[in-house]
Amino acid sequence: MANHKSALKRVRQSQLRRERNKANRTRVKNAVKAVDAAVEIDKSVEKARSSLKAAIPVIAGVAAKGTFHKKTAARKISRLTRRVNKLARSTESAA
Repeated sequence: MANHKSALKRVRQSQLRRERNKANRTRVKNAVKAVDAAVEIDKSVEKARSSLKAAIPVIAGVAAKGTFHKKTAARKISRLTRRVNKLARSTESAA
């Protein structure tokens, strides 16, 4: 355990950051799972688009706070968008 006053403060700060980052990562995972469920399980374009629309600000906000790198967030958003668009194309061509 740290003995200096500044080192003790660092420990407190890093614990807070760790908990905040963990909560943010969980929010992103849940948002991604919602989009995946809409694409894989429901096969509903409307539900997939609405869950994607809800997930994008969550992912971008977490990147803005520094939990994720901005390019990681962009990659996640891009991959989710591609999946939703692929579902839309497949249902469009089937109809």
